[in-house]
Amino acid sequence: MPKRKRQTRSQSSSESDFTTEDSDASIDVESDDNPGSRRVTRGSAKRMSQGDAQEEGKMDDHGTRARSSILHPSQRNQGNASPSRHGNKATSSESESEGLAEDTGRRKGLKRTAKAMSYYGSPPKRHSLGETRCPMPGCDSMGHFTGKFETHWTLSGCPLYHNLTKEECKVRAADRESKQKVRDKIKKEVKDEAHMALRNPSPTRSQKEYKDKVKEQRKVKPVISEEQKEKARQHKKTHENNREPLLEGLTSQYDLDLFREAQARAAEDMEKNAVFQESEVQQGAMFEAGLKTIQFGRFELDTWYSSPYPEEYARLPKLYICEFCLKYMKSATILRRHMAKCVWRHPPGDEIYRKGSISVFEVDGQKNKIYCQNLCLLAKLFLDHKTLYYDVEPFLFYVMTEADTTGCHVVGYFSKEKNSFLNYNVSCILTLPQYMRQGFGKMLIDFSYLLTRVEEKTGSPERPLSDLGLISYRSYWKGVLLKYLHEHKHDREISIKDLSTETGVNPYDIVSTLQAMSMLKYWKGKHIVLKRQDLIDEYLKKQANKPPEHKAIDPNSLKWTPPVITKR
Repeated sequence: MPKRKRQTRSQSSSESDFTTEDSDASIDVESDDNPGSRRVTRGSAKRMSQGDAQEEGKMDDHGTRARSSILHPSQRNQGNASPSRHGNKATSSESESEGLAEDTGRRKGLKRTAKAMSYYGSPPKRHSLGETRCPMPGCDSMGHFTGKFETHWTLSGCPLYHNLTKEECKVRAADRESKQKVRDKIKKEVKDEAHMALRNPSPTRSQKEYKDKVKEQRKVKPVISEEQKEKARQHKKTHENNREPLLEGLTSQYDLDLFREAQARAAEDMEKNAVFQESEVQQGAMFEAGLKTIQFGRFELDTWYSSPYPEEYARLPKLYICEFCLKYMKSATILRRHMAKCVWRHPPGDEIYRKGSISVFEVDGQKNKIYCQNLCLLAKLFLDHKTLYYDVEPFLFYVMTEADTTGCHVVGYFSKEKNSFLNYNVSCILTLPQYMRQGFGKMLIDFSYLLTRVEEKTGSPERPLSDLGLISYRSYWKGVLLKYLHEHKHDREISIKDLSTETGVNPYDIVSTLQAMSMLKYWKGKHIVLKRQDLIDEYLKKQANKPPEHKAIDPNSLKWTPPVITKR
């Protein structure tokens, strides 16, 4: 028996050591000035864990903190049956080791249990984080945009931010549920008929009726009255960027409801994610902190991927970047002090293009190494496959900016090698998220081919292309080819070589685009380009519908001569 007692003490000491490591590895949450944001740091987590233990009032004899507040009831009963010093003295060493293994298993399953409860059970009760409230000024955190929760603590779930009341959110939630039942009914009919259908089943009656209904709803084009415009202006003037703009009258009611439904789904996912993160913090679970957002000028951007910033910066939840010199800083105070002294108002290098407020600067990676490295680190936050960070000397960077009274703001950029063996005219291309879907991506692509034509070469982007990159380039190539075919509609013969020379597009890209449009056929030993008038008419219709102020590159505004690269 004495030998057994010593074994129990050693086990309990190892168990208490394990608990100490857990508490040292846990985290502390310090509230920032903004109640909606949290700054997570390491260091003083023992105080929070000890405070939770005093609240629960449940400490076993070995000094292990009780965790029954998040465990399943069956696991709590097992936890109460764990071996202790005051238990049965006739317990064998095998049962003690089983109890220790069981307790260790519960520790390892702690994170999975919290995740399951946050997604499928009721949200965990807020203890030390109960002061977390919605960051919206004047909001009491009651109600939810989805209509499924009684409270919220994220801006995406705030009814006030979406110009709604919590009662209106519940009504819209019921409406969405009824529409979802109709969709589920149609899906069930399709699934039942799929067993009897052929390889390409025809649409069901319900699908046809639903499609016709959607077409009829989308035919009704909204007309924005002067009263709505004045109301929108007053709303913008009163609330500025603190509330969502008024969306009524911008599109059809069907598309607006579809957008609201997507918003509700995203808000629900974000709320569940916030619940899960809070449950991890409450239980002292360790999670990887990392760069989530950046402050870039007047925009706060969510990052998409990680970037190899120095370790002391990469661990911060938010990074502050000067939009002119691209220097990165740790806090808003440092950024304000830097902006008071920063003399940069445009990228370094030569301005080789200007039309209106759009300019393009050519930056040499060898002459402006720090700026180009910071630009690559910024781009990696939004590109998955980018590998160039610090070796920037062999590259030229072409930075597109949009000017206003405060300076030239970076819109996007592309880089290319000074000496490319395979005639690549683009190595990396990026449009910043706040300027996406505004035509700047095609402007960057068109500008790269404009430089290629001035050099009297043909170029192609560096392979492999990402999915989004392939879509953008394929759309550009399609427009260039259709424009060329329209301008040469009276020519009976078209040479791929002449087309490549005039447009600057690589022949391989021309052939692949023609094949994608089903305009290239092999007939009697020759490749024949089929002139599809329907595609040309569709292209001309899109060009005619573009507004007069649409963004496009003007070749006459380029002031540039190809650089002379000397080989060392």
